[in-house]
Amino acid sequence: MARKNQPADILEVLNILAELYPDARCALEYETPWQLLVATILSAQCTDRQVNIVTRGLFESFPDPHSLAGARLEEVENLIRSTGFFRNKAKNLIGCATAVDVLHHGKVPQTMEELVVLPGVGRKTANVVLGNAFGIPGLAVDTHVKRLVRRLGWSQQQDPERIEQEMCRILPPSHWTQTSHLLIHHGRNLCKAQRPECTRCPVLPICPRIGLTDRL
Repeated sequence: MARKNQPADILEVLNILAELYPDARCALEYETPWQLLVATILSAQCTDRQVNIVTRGLFESFPDPHSLAGARLEEVENLIRSTGFFRNKAKNLIGCATAVDVLHHGKVPQTMEELVVLPGVGRKTANVVLGNAFGIPGLAVDTHVKRLVRRLGWSQQQDPERIEQEMCRILPPSHWTQTSHLLIHHGRNLCKAQRPECTRCPVLPICPRIGLTDRL
């Protein structure tokens, strides 16, 4: 039976994960908020490692929103082809660059409301940018975060936005950004989708998944 969903339980798990991953941070390489926004858009259905390889060449060719806004679609597609879904991503990147250049004078906006109306930007991407580029608390829910919060019994929601809302009601804002990092690191290293390495996991003694046969 799953443990009762209490904030203390969640903080206990987060403290364990913080000891396990003391250097947990965003794995995307960036120097400016704009670069992080571009990298996060490209990271959909692609590994951070591959995105980091691709963005080096992309930023050399188009270092800022103004230059990318004027790029030819085919050229951007060729530069980002290896990230998958490159046609749609290229269209979104040029559209996003145009919006940032024209509407925000080349500066990435710093509110959720302004970010999510940019082409290719959803709440996950916006939270990544807010939390990491601007230090504004944001809980990004990707596939790892969704899987782990369900396995740990913190939420049974399927929709990422509902998971975000539920977790943000429980956790203080100061924990939001780092919670995403910790869960993503744990999801990649031990609490994997197909074969979670439970016997190596320090959360094992308090994990509600023990004894269950589901693979949420």
